Amino acid sequence: MPAALLLMAPFDILASLAMDIYLPVVPVMPGILATTPAIIQLTLSLYMTILGVGQIVFGPISDRIGRRPVVICGALLFAVASLLMAATVSAPAFLALRLLQAIGASAALVATFATVRDVYADRPEGVTIYGLFSAMLAFVPALGPIAGALLADRFGWRAIFLALGLLAIAAMANAIPRWRETRPTGTEGERRSFGPILRNGAFWTYTLGFSAAMGSFFVFFSTAPRVLIDRADYSELAFSLVFATAALVMIVTTRFAKRFVALWGITGSLARGMALLILGAVLLVVGQSVAAPSFWTFILPMWVIAVGIVFTGSVTPNGALQAFGHVAGTAVALYFCIQSLIVGVLGTLAVVLLGGDTAFPLAGYSMTMAIVTLVALGVLARQRPAEA
Repeated sequence: MPAALLLMAPFDILASLAMDIYLPVVPVMPGILATTPAIIQLTLSLYMTILGVGQIVFGPISDRIGRRPVVICGALLFAVASLLMAATVSAPAFLALRLLQAIGASAALVATFATVRDVYADRPEGVTIYGLFSAMLAFVPALGPIAGALLADRFGWRAIFLALGLLAIAAMANAIPRWRETRPTGTEGERRSFGPILRNGAFWTYTLGFSAAMGSFFVFFSTAPRVLIDRADYSELAFSLVFATAALVMIVTTRFAKRFVALWGITGSLARGMALLILGAVLLVVGQSVAAPSFWTFILPMWVIAVGIVFTGSVTPNGALQAFGHVAGTAVALYFCIQSLIVGVLGTLAVVLLGGDTAFPLAGYSMTMAIVTLVALGVLARQRPAEA
């Protein structure tokens, strides 16, 4: 398992790192590229959206031709786009390359998760590896903004994307000789239909839960620079350190998540995760209403939401994908695509409509999606009382 994690984790980490490491320079990018804050916001929102939509293409392709070629080609595209972003001076070119970067990340991500599903779905290590993936991915938002701030301060903003390109090349060089094909044999000619997956109630319920969790973090990192740097007067490095505390809460929670999942089960863990998102949203609204933006009114409520994100993310892959092992690539593609569309569209609307320099977008998104997920969970429980 350690060797497998060393092989696969870099691709998942890079897909997330490409969002988080960029955050400290988001407020200054409009001036650097002679564009508007709205265009720079698009580089965050469209990355998240394309990361999911691209998987509709690459998931079925990985079922047909295999996981290995998809992950390697995706990593190559990600690396090339990142290196070119480091050299661009044009806002349109920067945005176009950002989309290519997201396409490459999408291919690598879906092939990696399909590989995990191929190897660990029916083994006791399955729960452990999802937990370990969650723990490693929690380090990304903890360390990514700090690394981005340090790189930008010492070498300039271009160093951020140069580093992403070089890391992708290193991950690809490690994968080429070691990544073994895991696609189930005998499935090459099998029809990949979205219909049975999209008609499955459990798939939708747990995908909504995943969307609630990931979207809450997306809205958090979309609004945090404006709330903490622009309104609370944090420096870029101070912002990165404070931002990292939310990820550290996720890391600590992950240490105990396996125990709680065993105690509560998949359904109970999802329900408790959604309850924590609602509680965090209430605390954000109260803080925004009674005081100026600060660590206490913005970051502490996010700690509550962060715990809910871990409880949710530990169970949603198995809950959504458990019935689709024979077409894991296609199912994983839909899982991430729907999540990314929900997060990209609803998360961006929340930021734009509710005030991107306040706590209201995060509170509104977290509460709304958590309530929707709990309603779906209740419907699923009535349809499948034995499982509930």
